[in-house]
Amino acid sequence: MIGVIGLGYVGLPLVREFIHNNFQVLGFDVDAKKVTALNSGHSYIHHIPSELIGQFVRSGTLEPTGNFSRLREVDVILICVPTPLGKHYEPDLSYVLSTTKAIASTLHAGQLIVLESTTYPGTTEEEMLPILAKTGLKVGKDFYLGYSPEREDPGNHQFPTAKIPKVVSGATKSCLEAVKILYEQIIEQIVPVSSTRVAESTKLLENIYRAVNIALANELKMVFDRMGIDVWEAIEAAKTKPFGYHAFYPGPGLGGHCIPIDPFYLTWKARENEIHTRFIELAGEINTSMPYYVIQKIVKVLNEDHKSINGAKILLLGMAYKPDVGDLRESPALKVMELLIKEGAEVDYNDPYIPELSPVRKYDFSRRSVELTPDSLNSYDAVIVITNHSCYDYDLILEKSKVIIDTRNAFGLKGQRDGKVWKA
Repeated sequence: MIGVIGLGYVGLPLVREFIHNNFQVLGFDVDAKKVTALNSGHSYIHHIPSELIGQFVRSGTLEPTGNFSRLREVDVILICVPTPLGKHYEPDLSYVLSTTKAIASTLHAGQLIVLESTTYPGTTEEEMLPILAKTGLKVGKDFYLGYSPEREDPGNHQFPTAKIPKVVSGATKSCLEAVKILYEQIIEQIVPVSSTRVAESTKLLENIYRAVNIALANELKMVFDRMGIDVWEAIEAAKTKPFGYHAFYPGPGLGGHCIPIDPFYLTWKARENEIHTRFIELAGEINTSMPYYVIQKIVKVLNEDHKSINGAKILLLGMAYKPDVGDLRESPALKVMELLIKEGAEVDYNDPYIPELSPVRKYDFSRRSVELTPDSLNSYDAVIVITNHSCYDYDLILEKSKVIIDTRNAFGLKGQRDGKVWKA
């Protein structure tokens, strides 16, 4: 039996793949609301339908629970818990370590434990292994320990879980072999590496690569804007080069659990080794500054219309961190909303995937998504495209809005060019 700890955007897709390959899954989560929802056949993740969850639960192939003493019942334990940042941008491994302690309390011979959560190099063997070793059981002989970084991309229909190559590693050779055998049951391509530290570094490398290149695109957007150049047009032209260039696009900031957070796991670990990661930290500074740039643009556009941001009615389109998902984690839309409210604006939002804004870390706006109608659109002084969901009626938005600030080039990509659309 497979045990999956953390039934979120990483854990639940794994549950689906194992059940589709005839495994039985015991799913664990500390969030009682998630456990209750799954047991009632309700999915809180848009791309995993409730009908499928209901089928799993009714058939007995999935049993969600908050009872961690039942970890002794499973043969394999996959850890898919959050690894956030602390208030000083230091790694917060509290979820990983508390989960490891829970596993240690029921650990028995023959169990395989795999960490999937993103973390800094050394976590699996320097932080987890000592806790598990206190049981007296020997790694690679009595139990097996490995690391395999998650690579989920919610809403990406081209690369579902089974088709994303899986990097795998083990604390020993026998551990690596056990991890390989496990994931070969559900993933098409397995990529073994020599150590857990290499596997941990792989995930950081992937996301730092994206963060740095997006920061470059964001910086060029600000530079080109000052020069009267459309950065999106320049990118479209540049990407026609068949070699030596990969297109990255600017936006209102970075969101999701990975790209805004993962680079800081490496910068923290690098400081422990007396290395200052200036390039990575500069990219972080640029990306986190983008919501402020968006606010500057909104102020400028309103001034052109002889209006003040103080008291202006503003509608944000899209609160999710990326198109066509309902994921709010680290979304730049939250910062944009906070800054607008501080400036005295009256702010509403529409997001078909997020009907209500529940508290998220430091944000608590207590708002519900408003309906998009011709009259409602026309009632706002400015409409801001933060997330370019494909389901939006961009023709209606263009026709009925007074002014549009487009942070994603949503209208440009659709060939809709109008004097009322400003890029930001």
